[in-house]
Amino acid sequence: MARRLAELYAQHGPGAARLAYLLTGNRSTAEDLVQEAFVRVFGRFRDLRDPGSFEWYLRRTVVNLANSHFRRLRTERAYLRRRAEPHFSFMPDVAARDEIWRMLQQLPRRQREAIVLRFYEDLSEAATAEVMQCPVGTVKSLVSRGLARLRSEVTSDA
Repeated sequence: MARRLAELYAQHGPGAARLAYLLTGNRSTAEDLVQEAFVRVFGRFRDLRDPGSFEWYLRRTVVNLANSHFRRLRTERAYLRRRAEPHFSFMPDVAARDEIWRMLQQLPRRQREAIVLRFYEDLSEAATAEVMQCPVGTVKSLVSRGLARLRSEVTSDA
């Protein structure tokens, strides 16, 4: 079996490597694709109706693997582009941030604590309640009243 694989590789390996390189433009990627293609096609060698068509199956597998490789790259790049894009379409206003921070400092301690834990620390209501050692309903109330007060401050300044 190993001898047969060595014969097939010697016979079809260079052509498959050339095809993979021409498809990808990258030598190491081409070598990886050819190796994977040989593993896949040789694993099914017994199932081939015509063992003489090994070369055709190998070429088709190299092309399919190259297509999968580029599809995966497109998906990865799109994901990275989305992650790199800011979540807002404007630059943050440092003065506004400082003003909100000043208003936050004017809130009663418990309201400020609840808002900071919920939104700055991104804790759930239950986790916030645990940290504050109070019921979840108290956290909801503190956050609601604190946000209402901040809203009224922001709208009265505008």
